[in-house]
Amino acid sequence: MQEIKFTDKKETRAGFGEGLVEVGKQHPEAVCLCADLTGSVKMDGFAKAYPERFFQVGIAEANMVGMAAGMALAGKTAFVGSFANFCTSRVLDQIRMTVAYSNTNVKICGSHAGITLGEDGATHQVMEDIGIMKTLPNMVVINPCDFNQTKAATIAIANYKGPVYLRFGRPKVPNFTPENHEFKIGKALVMNEGSDVSIFATGHLVYPALQAAYVLYQKGVSAEVINIHTIKPLDTERILKSVSKTRCVVTAEEHLINGGLGDSIAQVLVRNLPCPQEYVAMDDCFGQSGKPEQLLEEYHLNEAAIVEAAIKVIARKGC
Repeated sequence: MQEIKFTDKKETRAGFGEGLVEVGKQHPEAVCLCADLTGSVKMDGFAKAYPERFFQVGIAEANMVGMAAGMALAGKTAFVGSFANFCTSRVLDQIRMTVAYSNTNVKICGSHAGITLGEDGATHQVMEDIGIMKTLPNMVVINPCDFNQTKAATIAIANYKGPVYLRFGRPKVPNFTPENHEFKIGKALVMNEGSDVSIFATGHLVYPALQAAYVLYQKGVSAEVINIHTIKPLDTERILKSVSKTRCVVTAEEHLINGGLGDSIAQVLVRNLPCPQEYVAMDDCFGQSGKPEQLLEEYHLNEAAIVEAAIKVIARKGC
């Protein structure tokens, strides 16, 4: 295995912004609504290019979701944008009734997700949003790993008819997936093939998972790394194909241990192929203020934690 290289670091929210402008070109029916965070969420490019299709609703997230649902019922492809905390938990009732239950063509786009929101602290960080959104019937949940994949995912969800939650972040992270690659909703990507342990990673932890695989390779361990960019619907076929070889699993996510990717993978395994599993995720706690890299280390959401989990789960496989 070769060490994974990247050419630059970019914000995943910037990938969303670029993708949104492309959506505007391809979809004249696309509209965007934002709750007073246009620049932060990177909706400003769309707003400048298509001002007649952009709606600044102010700090009124519940109204924003209701407006978007109404526009979708009138034939629009509606994108709503805010901090992930504000556009999920704050407006869950509106999302449940007017988007998920009504199966409207609304794309809920949550920026500044996870612990890497950093200095804004626990009140703005959201570590439970995937768990909230994936439990809603009809809702697709997507968590891309870098700038290029976020841009591709944004374009892809515009072509999908139905509710979607798209999650992305604020910090600059390694940009390592191919430019302009085709994004297929619900189709996991094998980033590195291996035979000793399956590492299923999502979002900002995909690159650390690849780094961990390289460290494990130097230790004589063959790790298969799979990018689970779509949490729901989950690529069950790809998961079981990998685990049928390795017979042990590590899941890695910037999310609470409850309700995230790890729980989804565990459901698949317990029903089809029970085996040891270790979690790299936040314990049952809130975050705190700090720089993103400090918080990732504090809560053990990094390369070292993935390596440790892989060695531990391989030992359990032999018991």
